[in-house]
Amino acid sequence: MTTAWIAVGQILILVVALAAVHVPLGNYMARVFTSPRHLRVERAGYRALRVDPDADQRWSTYLLSVLGFSLASVLFLYALERLQSHLPLSLGMSAMDPAGAWNTAVSFTTNTNWQWYSGEAAAGHLLQMAGFAVQNFLSAAVGIAVVVALIRGFARSGADGRVGNFWSDLVRTVVRILLPMAFVAAIALISMGAIQNLAAHTDIATLAGGSQHVLGGPVASQEAIKELGTNGGGFFNANSAHPLENPTPLSNLLEIFLILVIPFSLCRTFGIMVGDKRQGWSILAVMGTLWAGAVGLLTWAELAGSGLVPRAVGAAMEGKETRFGAAASALFAASTTSTSTGAVNSMHDSLTAGGGGVTIFNMQLGEISPGGTGSGLYGMLVLAIVAVFIAGLMVGRTPEYLGKKIGRQEITLVALYVLATPAIVLIGTGIAIATPAGQAGILNAGPHGLSEVLYAFTSAANNNGSAFAGLTVATSFYNILLGLAMMFGRFIPMALVLGLAGRFASQKKVPPGLGTLPTHRPLFIGLLVAVVLVVVGLTYIPVLSLGAIAEALS
Repeated sequence: MTTAWIAVGQILILVVALAAVHVPLGNYMARVFTSPRHLRVERAGYRALRVDPDADQRWSTYLLSVLGFSLASVLFLYALERLQSHLPLSLGMSAMDPAGAWNTAVSFTTNTNWQWYSGEAAAGHLLQMAGFAVQNFLSAAVGIAVVVALIRGFARSGADGRVGNFWSDLVRTVVRILLPMAFVAAIALISMGAIQNLAAHTDIATLAGGSQHVLGGPVASQEAIKELGTNGGGFFNANSAHPLENPTPLSNLLEIFLILVIPFSLCRTFGIMVGDKRQGWSILAVMGTLWAGAVGLLTWAELAGSGLVPRAVGAAMEGKETRFGAAASALFAASTTSTSTGAVNSMHDSLTAGGGGVTIFNMQLGEISPGGTGSGLYGMLVLAIVAVFIAGLMVGRTPEYLGKKIGRQEITLVALYVLATPAIVLIGTGIAIATPAGQAGILNAGPHGLSEVLYAFTSAANNNGSAFAGLTVATSFYNILLGLAMMFGRFIPMALVLGLAGRFASQKKVPPGLGTLPTHRPLFIGLLVAVVLVVVGLTYIPVLSLGAIAEALS
């Protein structure tokens, strides 16, 4: 069987699995966020937090809850990192330096999971379990909570800017969705060979008869939520290329499934909660089209492109695991950069110029195909508003989406959302390449060196976390600057989305008229795909032409 047919088979298996769970999981998540009932364990959590889960919050209060909870998470994780050497299960690891601890605390709190350090050499078991794994659950839940608030903004009418209760949305997401699914996924990964223990460094015998010094740990449990919550931070430095995190081709396919399952299924949840399932199908069609395009282009680039071993195996195998091959590595790379996951099973710095360009472009789309848990859907809905607005201008009507009019204040929030992340990416990249401290970290000269820096700030601002490994980021300059990019890239868009949710919730629903653009038909799907590509193209093509495109043409 040729490599191309293997690639097609893996994609078909993945699509069938995602299709099988789309409706039941989407329906279940809709019930989670619309049920008036609180579980007993959830009530205990509310009492501990001293919050009223039934209080319907205005969007501004919801936002303050998000920011306050995230600030507390940063401070708690920072303290764990700085005090690591004094804590049990530290395995003799020293405390992180202040700049590195800041970067890592912001990284895991913002669902970015950017890692400037080597996991097995810098983080003990307690920090991994009580710090990183916990934030993997919480940061994913925050993203889902924000998109649920936006969906309520569309669904409600004259609600005085009230979009739900953050604490209830947060707790329900963790208890009813993420914990059960992560538990099942961890068991599956253990059955496939991922490790789960509290062992320190041990010597193991290799197939060649030698000895290798390896670290044990609670890997499978962290790997499950790392992928399910579109987090991406690896227990080991090699991330999902490490055989103790991702042992077999089957576990590799499972991890890709976990990355995509919640973001794609949230489209169904959206359709149910706004009372029109067709709206969910149309958003799913756009996301699926963009994801399929990314997978196809990246797979073609890696199977046909040059590498260190093309004559031996017919594909670019530099930086890839032989147990996965080029096709599965391309599928993983396309999926992880189409979401905010950042996990890698191959080294993206070793991708072909075309393949590396696709991964950067995926993130620059805003990671909306299908994007991170929650963040992908609210990013796509913002661009859907842009598409409706453009269509309204074409026919001379006040644009509306799901019965809500798009006026001056709404489109101002949308415009700020669309511009915020590119501004962070391009300003950060400009500072890095214009200063000696930034230039010192660049390994390669010319277009690839620019791509290394552009990839880093694209990854940070879009809360992805993957990297071109050629860039040396274990410095105070990059730790501080990328930490700021991660923080601004997470919370500025969230604030704008919640402001938009509040404005929609305050509006009365307008019944569709003769001039209303149907947003569930192929015409709108095509328009939205075009808007996504044009908005990104106008923003990033100039810098891409100096980096990945120039490298590919040379």
